[in-house]
Amino acid sequence: MSETVLSMLRLAVLVLAAGPLVYYLLSLYCTIEYFRGLRRLPPRDDSFAPPVSILKAVRGVDPGAYENFASYCRLDYPEYELVFAMADPQDPVIPVIEKLQRDFPDRSIRFVTDVPRVGENNKVNSLCTLVKEARYELLVMTDSDVRVQPDYLREVVAPFADRRVGAVTCFYRCAGGGTLAADLDMLGMCMDSVPSALVARRLEGKLQFAFGWTMATTKERLAEIGGWEAIANHHSDDFELGNRIASKGHRVELMREPVSMVFPQEKFGDFLRHELRWAIGLRNVRPAGYAGMIFTHGLPWAVLAAVVAAGSGWIGTAAAFVGVYLALRLSMAYAAGVWGLQDGNIASKLWLAPARDAISAAVWFAGFFTNRITWRGLEYRVRNRLLEPIRDTRTETLQQNARGVK
Repeated sequence: MSETVLSMLRLAVLVLAAGPLVYYLLSLYCTIEYFRGLRRLPPRDDSFAPPVSILKAVRGVDPGAYENFASYCRLDYPEYELVFAMADPQDPVIPVIEKLQRDFPDRSIRFVTDVPRVGENNKVNSLCTLVKEARYELLVMTDSDVRVQPDYLREVVAPFADRRVGAVTCFYRCAGGGTLAADLDMLGMCMDSVPSALVARRLEGKLQFAFGWTMATTKERLAEIGGWEAIANHHSDDFELGNRIASKGHRVELMREPVSMVFPQEKFGDFLRHELRWAIGLRNVRPAGYAGMIFTHGLPWAVLAAVVAAGSGWIGTAAAFVGVYLALRLSMAYAAGVWGLQDGNIASKLWLAPARDAISAAVWFAGFFTNRITWRGLEYRVRNRLLEPIRDTRTETLQQNARGVK
């Protein structure tokens, strides 16, 4: 191969390696623009306060489950109810909810265990039942590991004063955790979720998806997209909800304040498995966008560019790629996590940013080669956005025998 061709290949690598750096600059701009604008908004108007049904599909007992649930019982809001659903009438979370009912007798707290099987997504099966049980038009759905502040409902409800708003969602900050896996998980919010959402919002002119940490909408808007029943076989229910409501011409808005996510004391392997699950889900809902993410993973590009540049004797260029990558990633994590979300846990974890990026790149790559996920202890394949259960007949037989089922 001639020296001219080699030089052109080296130059091509350096040009391509600049792509993620441009994306990081755009992400940083969108993040600063969003949070700066947020701080300039007028005070929240609390005069709009319709009654709300808070719906929680639960399965098993998450770390801090009682305090998570109790935070919804301490809300500063005139009228709301809290309704839980679980498919298993012997679910260990039931005593936790019963304690909640005893400790907060003035709150409307109910749970249902009669959850018909509508599709393969057990969470959505419960949500289908919960919507039917809900007394009120405005519905707020949150994951079981989310903890909220007393003004949470006022933050969720405020955007609905504008009839053009069809759904409300939010970011999160960390509460609890303490393990390496939790620290890496926490960094994912400010290094990946926040910037990618805000870049999409800026480029597309609107947000077109929701996050499961809070999904709020009305029965009317939900009915327009066929209800949860239309999503019962889908993996990424939060994405589908927001995307379908946005496709009907309604706005998806972000809450001004994030919620708190209580991370489990999970092992590193568990962390990798749920990261892979999210990657597989994203590849199924946005395959072209997922492929394009090759230019959002700056660490491998920066390393490749540094090796190519150093091999050509361009030591200054090699150092510049690595230095600019580190500066932009640390700035992004600080701007989104410390300054934007005001997450007090982020600052001391910034040194893990390159490790987080290395894992994200590896998981993204692995996501091309498997469709198999584990979700709440159940095995599935994800194909064309849909869940296909992987049934272990031997395990099912053993479980049935243990329950006395013939």
